[in-house]
Amino acid sequence: MLTTTMYVKEATSDGPIQNIQTILQQTEGIERAMIDVDDGEIKIEYHPEKISPQLITVLIEQNGLHVRTEK
Repeated sequence: MLTTTMYVKEATSDGPIQNIQTILQQTEGIERAMIDVDDGEIKIEYHPEKISPQLITVLIEQNGLHVRTEK
């Protein structure tokens, strides 16, 4: 299992946070996600044989959210 960190601009309010949680919970290969509501930082534990950070980014962005990999 590996960990990746992403920053989602909208992940500082309830609606987008719930949306992100739903996306990640329904995605095979993601073990756990922790969201810091202060700065939109998301730490994601995932199984690299099932999903990649690039695909996670695509899944989040397909839902109208903006992902950065650096703060």
